Amino acid sequence: MQSSTPKLAMRRWWAIMPIVFITYSLAYLDRANYGFAAAAGINQDLGISKGLSSLIGALFFLGYFFFQIPGAIYAERRSVKKLVFWSLVLWGGCATLTGMVSNIPSLMVIRFVLGVVEAAVMPAMLVFIANWFTKSERSRANTFLILGNPVTVLWMSVVSGYLVNSFGWRHMFIAEGVPAIVWAVIWWFIVKDKPAQVNWLTDQEKKDLDATLRAEQAAIKPVKNYREAFKSPAVIKLCAQYFCWSIGVYGFVLWLPSILKSGSTLGMVETGWLSAVPYLAATIAMLLASWASDKLQARKAFVWPFLLIGAVAFAGSYLLGSTNFWASYALLVIAGAAMYAPYGPFFAIVPELLPKNVAGGAMALINSMGALGSFVGSYFVGYLNGATGSPAASYVFMSAALLLAVWLTLAVKPQAAVRAGVVVRS
Repeated sequence: MQSSTPKLAMRRWWAIMPIVFITYSLAYLDRANYGFAAAAGINQDLGISKGLSSLIGALFFLGYFFFQIPGAIYAERRSVKKLVFWSLVLWGGCATLTGMVSNIPSLMVIRFVLGVVEAAVMPAMLVFIANWFTKSERSRANTFLILGNPVTVLWMSVVSGYLVNSFGWRHMFIAEGVPAIVWAVIWWFIVKDKPAQVNWLTDQEKKDLDATLRAEQAAIKPVKNYREAFKSPAVIKLCAQYFCWSIGVYGFVLWLPSILKSGSTLGMVETGWLSAVPYLAATIAMLLASWASDKLQARKAFVWPFLLIGAVAFAGSYLLGSTNFWASYALLVIAGAAMYAPYGPFFAIVPELLPKNVAGGAMALINSMGALGSFVGSYFVGYLNGATGSPAASYVFMSAALLLAVWLTLAVKPQAAVRAGVVVRS
């Protein structure tokens, strides 16, 4: 068994991770590009007020919130492959239709529906990863999934800047919505739900992987059902933590282009390039944090310190004010990197606390609370920016949310009882 493990691990990484990365990248592309449309004139073209623009940008997360858990249950009990296929087709269609809207109500409906059809993707992909990767690999595997977030915003910031500058926001939405539909076809032909279903692993490799995953499950305290899992103090605290964390992340993601545009005399292309830099830093930070977390088999120690750094960076940007644009911008780069770095270790906590029969649902519940925090963050950051004419108040808001997330992370306790002499450390 030992001799086959390295070969097995390498083959799985190369076969699974590109698929995971591309899928989540496309999801993130079609949810985050609204910030560029807002900076590029969609509000003026459709007659949207600043307050209503914040609500429209945030509506995605309401749809995203309501359909997380049903999607996770379907993925856990039925098929990740089928669920994600239809999600890809539908969100690609919604994203493309955004470029064709002519009135505010239709834009609001499309943004909400986009959230609904994307809701299942994150928990489904986490279930998918748990089917293929072991505990000692999961932080890195989760990171390659969530890297689809900063890496996508990295290139999307540049490409969207050029698209809206050359063709306008309508063509940007259409051009960035079509790839999801194309990928849906590719996904259908190349993805299998479980290792036992593929022909590129040997029978022995399949048995070795299955034995390892089963042994890990045996070391976790049994939980009968979703209700029991959802009442767990650790799950409740992680829900609250992710709510607060997401306020900072999505307030930052959705409104960074507008913040940079309003704070300088730069054009859309330059704004796009500047918006990309924090995500380059985030990509590097995520890879390093996930590698160290798996190496040391520690989770919380690679979550809360980064969130604390993000909170301090936002506070520093507030103290500097709009008169020190470049120094404030440098702190925003640090804040962006720090907020993204802990994702891999964070999503490795739940499968180590809860057994497989309920872990997917628990991750969906946590992610749904993150969606609610994302709604609050994207709405209030946009509202504060519009109401005050400056990003200063939103910096304070995001900093406070991250500080609360730090405290909640520290409050999560590791599993009290495990079997087979295996200690679960978070």
